[in-house]
Amino acid sequence: MLTWVIYDITSNKIRNNVIRKCKNVGLYRVQKSVFLGDLEDNKFDELVLELDSMINTEKDSVYVFPMSKSELNKAGLLGQAFDKELVTDEIISKFF
Repeated sequence: MLTWVIYDITSNKIRNNVIRKCKNVGLYRVQKSVFLGDLEDNKFDELVLELDSMINTEKDSVYVFPMSKSELNKAGLLGQAFDKELVTDEIISKFF
């Protein structure tokens, strides 16, 4: 399933660990605090559990959203929807 990870994390160390984990499971960074990718159900569940154990739940926020391909295609992307420095056309073509 397509998976969005959106976060607001105060600690650089924790944020870097979350970034590394998202990349390691195959997600692509599409904005500075946003990752998108296609995960199997078990990887989705594993990611949620691991991210929960990494963050400071008193200070940090992490949202992990599943989304179907058809729902993504209906999404409105306004302005500079993807950070051009982070996202290549090849990555965008994987999802749209």
